[in-house]
Amino acid sequence: MLQVFFLPFLSPLASALWPQPVSYDHGDTVLFVQKDVTFFWYKCGAKNVGSIAEQILDQQPMMLVSDSDLDLGGDGAYRLRKTYTEPSFQEFESSFRGEGVSGDDIVDYAIKSAWRTIFKQNLYPWQFHPRGWEEPSPHTHTASISEIHVMLLTSNSPDGAKPLAGTVDESYTLELSIHGKATIAANSSTGIARGLTTLTQLFYAHSDGKHFYTPLAPVHIYDVPQFEHRGLNLDVARNWFPVSDIKRQIDALAFNKMNHLHLHITDSQSWPLEIPALPELAAKGAYRPDLVYTPNDFKELQRHAAIQGVEMITEIDMPGHTSSIWYSFPDLIAAFNKQPDWDHWAAEPPSGTLKLNSTAVYTFLEKLYADLLPRIHPYSRYFHTGGDEVNKNSYLLDDTVNSNDPTILQRLVQTFIDWTHAKVRSAGLTPIVWEEMLLEWNLTLGPDVIVQSWRSNEAVKQIVQSGHKALTGNYQSWYLDCGKGQWLDFSQSTSASSWPYTDYCAPYHNWRLMYSSDPLSGVPESLHHLVLGGEAHMWAEQTDPVNVDGMIWPRACAVAEVLWSGAKDEMGRNRSQVEASPRLGEMRERLVMKGVGAESIGMPFCTMGGGECGLG
Repeated sequence: MLQVFFLPFLSPLASALWPQPVSYDHGDTVLFVQKDVTFFWYKCGAKNVGSIAEQILDQQPMMLVSDSDLDLGGDGAYRLRKTYTEPSFQEFESSFRGEGVSGDDIVDYAIKSAWRTIFKQNLYPWQFHPRGWEEPSPHTHTASISEIHVMLLTSNSPDGAKPLAGTVDESYTLELSIHGKATIAANSSTGIARGLTTLTQLFYAHSDGKHFYTPLAPVHIYDVPQFEHRGLNLDVARNWFPVSDIKRQIDALAFNKMNHLHLHITDSQSWPLEIPALPELAAKGAYRPDLVYTPNDFKELQRHAAIQGVEMITEIDMPGHTSSIWYSFPDLIAAFNKQPDWDHWAAEPPSGTLKLNSTAVYTFLEKLYADLLPRIHPYSRYFHTGGDEVNKNSYLLDDTVNSNDPTILQRLVQTFIDWTHAKVRSAGLTPIVWEEMLLEWNLTLGPDVIVQSWRSNEAVKQIVQSGHKALTGNYQSWYLDCGKGQWLDFSQSTSASSWPYTDYCAPYHNWRLMYSSDPLSGVPESLHHLVLGGEAHMWAEQTDPVNVDGMIWPRACAVAEVLWSGAKDEMGRNRSQVEASPRLGEMRERLVMKGVGAESIGMPFCTMGGGECGLG
């Protein structure tokens, strides 16, 4: 009997995939899988994921040879690229080999990651079944999965691991027969990675810790993302995070089928990114000499993302949010750390901005970009130049300007952005800016420039009406740091009037609020194509390595499903939170098994079917 995925959950059946596929149906046959299951990876001629699925199910390899490049014969035939057995998975990380990541690297990593997830990081799902539930027995259910076939249907693009939005097909099909054969087919290596991620969510660990099974065969899935850009913006400047913490967020992003990590890597408070051509920047601008990201750290982060189909976008926010440069180059910064009235000069302390009409600033930036941008290019097609919260008053203290007149400043900011974006383009990268550059400063931006919005749905509408591509991330719904209380201190005279000391974007944005936010809200249908997607934002005034996992996950999962599956169901309604809740609960448990300290969203009483936990 087949059960269609988009029907409401009528029982705590373990059939919970996250994010929700376009099409998913499954049966109720139990199949066990052993650690010695063989993965076969094929490369082939030009086929199409939408029409090839049935043909793939009948495809039988003629010969199974480890690490082979065997041509199976015929025009457009599949080639057996590689066979994986249990010893293949002992060395999980691919070693660094030159610059960049290839499509083959992505597939190799995805297969190894899938094996590790199924057999080393899997979920015993007791909390998603009623009390007294009898789990499948490996002695009673003897049918097993013997083969997992990975079919790459087209040749990879040379830039497949660092794509421009919309240039990589992430769709895939997944078929699992009751006879124990699984097949993932996709038109790109990234699509293969997404399909293998879904495959892992079909399996559960037995309570004995030795056996693994799916209760869902046969399975038929077709899937494709709704939005091209699905990301997380992580601030690592206001608080510093070890490389291992950032890599763990990348792993969680990939497991949620998100495809961008936006690393807000410098800000007013610290400059932790080492620039070999300007060693003083991090040596003096970081909080401590050891709280830095070395060139090797930076490369490792970019590679760790790219190999999982996650493109890392680096942001050096300018001309504001640059106070940390003062510690090494004080002559470049105006209005540095003005106290006590810092809020007259900046959005938060310490104040300070790059001087707008200084030749020394351009000399500095020339050296910065010549060092940094070539190290980004092997792993990304984008560079974020910032541009948010530029305080006009600070230029009253800029000896190259001495004015806060918007007319004067607009011309200088236009020159600054034109020069900066020319440098970015010459390095083979596409510029991204915050919305203020377009909507507040009224700059003329190149048609390639992507505008990232954070202030309102109306702003997104204005961006796309101007003809620019937009990224969403409204602070009123997708800011992960909101509702934690004010991090600023209050004087004795203002303490009482500021009670209860809420932050500007309170209250705390729970997963249901994030899940109900539609990136296309208010955008005319004719302009939907210009909304590339969006990002959840993790600003770090009150987030550090101790609490970062719980601050992001599993709430960012809600954003991930909206961006992958869309905010509306097949009837055009907001997706059901009742249906999503048990699936998100399971995803949270899977993240925990992968070492992510994701916060709980509910209690087992509800997911075990002990009674109604909803409101009328």
